[in-house]
Amino acid sequence: MSDFVPELPPGYRARPATADDLGDIHRLVTACERELYGQAHTDLGRVADLAGPGLDPELDTRLIHDRTGRLVARAWVNRRSEVDVHPGHRGRGLGGALLGWAEARARRTGGARIVQTVPDVDGQAVALLRSRGYEPMVTEWLLEFPMPQEPTVPEPPAGITVRPFRPGDEHDAHRVVEDAFDEWQQRRRSYREWARHTVERPAFAPAMSALAFADGQLVGVALSLDLPDTGEGCVEQVAVRRDHRDRGIARLLLRTVFRGFHRRGRQACTLWTHSETGALGLYLSVGMRVRHSSTVLRKNLPAE
Repeated sequence: MSDFVPELPPGYRARPATADDLGDIHRLVTACERELYGQAHTDLGRVADLAGPGLDPELDTRLIHDRTGRLVARAWVNRRSEVDVHPGHRGRGLGGALLGWAEARARRTGGARIVQTVPDVDGQAVALLRSRGYEPMVTEWLLEFPMPQEPTVPEPPAGITVRPFRPGDEHDAHRVVEDAFDEWQQRRRSYREWARHTVERPAFAPAMSALAFADGQLVGVALSLDLPDTGEGCVEQVAVRRDHRDRGIARLLLRTVFRGFHRRGRQACTLWTHSETGALGLYLSVGMRVRHSSTVLRKNLPAE
């Protein structure tokens, strides 16, 4: 084990994470969400993937346990970072210790900057990062579409057909998503990395995912997660091929997904987006609304 560990208050100990810790990490993250929002919205598949490319759990993750062995805080660094501290253990310096560790780890890997997303309602965390020299980069929004009654679905544009996701659609869906996301994201994900976070997630809902075709070719996707613990559905990714945009396909796919979740008894459907995609106006026009927002903060790191 690396001896590179954060300095902690008495009574706490740190170690790297393993695959056996994912359940405890998920419980920690959802406890933080309930404290901030009154409900959890993170499924187990959204917790940091310890098998992700470039991530070395021994070096790039730290868990903090209290005297009883309970997981009370965690952090990881891999191109960006996340730090979570259980509500019952805040105010004891754990967040600051993990933040310092994350910055030091990022510098050791040669990173020029570190990036972290913080909920805007978490004033304590925002103040800590701003005091450490972090500056806002982009805004993220969790949008919701409440469904007290069955949503209407528009007629498909001429030549467009829509059906649910089927086995065998995986690679075509990956290509449509990554081609679309290439226009604003900094890197293109391999099929294996993309699949781990979408079609291979336990919460992936193929029957609630909608695909659009033109002349037998896939031109649009809305890939969904079913989150029964929250009573909600979630649209994980929406993408339309460039040459078929501005035809109402994204609106059609979203409304199809909403109706499918409503018929399954879900009370709402959610979707994450951020300011670099330029898609907020589309989602608002479909009838979604902002549930809460987060800010992506970054800090330039001096070389070691």
